[in-house]
Amino acid sequence: MPITQSAKKALRQSKKKHAHNVRRKTKFRVFVKEFRKAVIAKNFDKAKEILPSVYKALDKAAKSKTIKKNTSSRLKSRLTRLINKNTQPKQ
Repeated sequence: MPITQSAKKALRQSKKKHAHNVRRKTKFRVFVKEFRKAVIAKNFDKAKEILPSVYKALDKAAKSKTIKKNTSSRLKSRLTRLINKNTQPKQ
């Protein structure tokens, strides 16, 4: 347990930031899972509706440094590629 006043404050701040980060991570993970389920179920219209909210959640998580910027970009790229691969007509 912290002893000094500043250490106690740092612990309070750390707990608050941790809770905030967990909420952000959970939010974008839920959206990503929902998106992938829609793609697997071949429900591409629903997947396209969900995609902007996935982007928004990932961007917010990257902005608040909950996840790294490149992680956000990589996930967005992979999800977009997933839907494009499945919706384009086969030749």
